[in-house]
Order: sequence, then structure tokens, then C-alpha cells
Amino acid sequence: MPLTPDVRLGRNVRIPQPGLVNLYGCSIGDDTKVGAFVEIQKNSAVGARCKISSHSFICEGVTIEDEVFIGHGVLFINDKRPAAAADGRLAGEKDWNVVPTRVKKGASLGSGVVVMCGVTIGENALVGAGAVVTRDVPAGATVAGVPARALARRRP
Repeated sequence: MPLTPDVRLGRNVRIPQPGLVNLYGCSIGDDTKVGAFVEIQKNSAVGARCKISSHSFICEGVTIEDEVFIGHGVLFINDKRPAAAADGRLAGEKDWNVVPTRVKKGASLGSGVVVMCGVTIGENALVGAGAVVTRDVPAGATVAGVPARALARRRP
């Protein structure tokens, strides 16, 4: 799996198993750790001091700010209406409608979370394992479930 030359790595980025990641056209901030079997696509950004756990998928259009925890197997989605074909042909990059998603500073996403496109997960929010995030999560909120619903507010 590649770590292509167009990847912008900050200082002290740790990728313990570089042969087991797929990173291309993205940026990763200082002191961030990226686990095995992670894919981070072009035009996405991961901030400083983040932890991206194994088997996670960060697609084009996703911005992850500083000090964010991404649990194992977290998946981001970047198109509200994906399709395999367009006008009788296999769909290509020009057929993709990338909808941006943002995860704000200090947020934590538990293992197995799925984040639909176009949402913002607020600063210091906590998303419980296995949740499906379909709408914005307020700063400091704890959400869980399918779809994710508010459970509590985190203390700063």
C-alpha cells in the first residue's frame, strides 16, 4: 500500500507500519499517529496530536482538527448520493459530488463510528462506538446510537 510523495507530513508523525497504510494527497499534522490499514485520501487533512486507529477510512473532503481521537474502524462518507454508474458508464471522479465534513478540536470518535458527509462534530464532542452520525454534533456533546442522538454534555 502506498504512502505517496504528495502526502504532507508534519514533524514527528508516527506511522509504525508504513507498508500497511494508503495515504495520498493528504496532510497530517505534527505528532499524529496513524495506525495500520488506514486510508487517508487526497484533499483531506488531519491535524496535530491526533490518533488515527487501525482500519479507519478518511475520505476526500474530511478535515480533522487537532487533538482528535479516531477509534478503530471509523468510516467517513463524502457523497450523499453515490452511484456506480453515470449515463450508462462506470462513474468516475468527475461524477463524484464531494460534501465536506469537519471534526473539531478535541473530539473523540469511538470504534466503528460511521460519519455521513456534510456534518460537523463539535469541539470536545464524544461519539460512542458504533454510532452513525447523520447530523451535526454540538461542542461538548456525547452522542451514541443509530442514528446518533445526544446523551449528555461533556465537561470542558
